[in-house]
Amino acid sequence: MGLPLVLAVAATILAPGPAGAVGQTSVYTDFDSRTCRKLPESNEPEDGGSWLCPGHGKIKVKLEVADQRMAVSFVGGSKDEGAKFETFPAFNDVYSGRVEWRLKAGTAFATILRWNVMTQKDIEIATGPTKPSGRVLVVTRLGPGGSCHVGYVDALANPDANELARKIADEKAQGFKCGTDKAEILGNR
Repeated sequence: MGLPLVLAVAATILAPGPAGAVGQTSVYTDFDSRTCRKLPESNEPEDGGSWLCPGHGKIKVKLEVADQRMAVSFVGGSKDEGAKFETFPAFNDVYSGRVEWRLKAGTAFATILRWNVMTQKDIEIATGPTKPSGRVLVVTRLGPGGSCHVGYVDALANPDANELARKIADEKAQGFKCGTDKAEILGNR
């Protein structure tokens, strides 16, 4: 192998990735509400239940259902990581799934999770219980300052949906201010 080829290969290997992705990695965990710990019922008539599922490290995945809408929060990693009930206006569910945990220096700073969401077409053709046909990747910020949605990617309209969700996580999550900043939608809808 000649010196120019060796230098070209070394430059390719050592070249930095996208600016926001330097030093960030992913780990994955799965959850299923049927195997998670059921939490005590509340007295709210529309409450469908809550579950606490394994997550990553000290952070647990908390599922809550109210009025045919779910919320997924991530609790236990920090005292001020509020378990905020964020959901979609349309009926949705995420009773089981795979969480992508975005890490920097071994610490989780964001998650990416695929939700099932009712589309307008689902609503128009529904004559009874209907399974949501829409798929949205939800990027959630973790850590001090709270846990909240940072962005959304339509998983069916974008062939590169996972990369778009990672872009939101890597570039926005760490500096995102819950309660102040607005979550973004990236890609096709």
